[in-house]
Amino acid sequence: MIWCKLPVCNFMKKPIDGGVLVWDKRRLFGDNKTWKGFIGMILGGAVLTILWGLICETSTFLTVHNYIYITRENTILYNAVMGVLFGIAYAIFELPNSFIKRRMDIKPGKTTGGFKKVLFIFMDQADSIFGCVLVVCIVYSMSIQFYFAYVLVGALTHIILNMLLYLVKLRKNMF
Repeated sequence: MIWCKLPVCNFMKKPIDGGVLVWDKRRLFGDNKTWKGFIGMILGGAVLTILWGLICETSTFLTVHNYIYITRENTILYNAVMGVLFGIAYAIFELPNSFIKRRMDIKPGKTTGGFKKVLFIFMDQADSIFGCVLVVCIVYSMSIQFYFAYVLVGALTHIILNMLLYLVKLRKNMF
């Protein structure tokens, strides 16, 4: 979000869907899914994964318990490639949720009421995690049960982080 709000590369603030309307006369993804955000996720993923790799070099515990380093060596190039893949997966796996929400006439960044609200709060946090865990599957073979457990832990972590950001007033709404 910081990247998207910075007054740089604003020429990329164009919607990914190009304003396309589909059969229901609604936008495919909406205004909030932009090329700036997509490219930002890729660049951010690369930079943050490189930084994570450098942090892991200071701790054998972190390296040994990190699934992306179980079968591969922790190098800057490897971390950059993994970070790019994480960024692409994160951005792509957010799109189906946006597509569904546009079909249901739910505004970007908002949710609905009732049971659907709980489902969308979870999906808003889990959608990108599904993609990122798939990237981990490229280098670490895991069972389907472990995959879904990994997604659940990631989504719950995402929800808790959003709550903390809201409490310290770095986020406008909790969900």
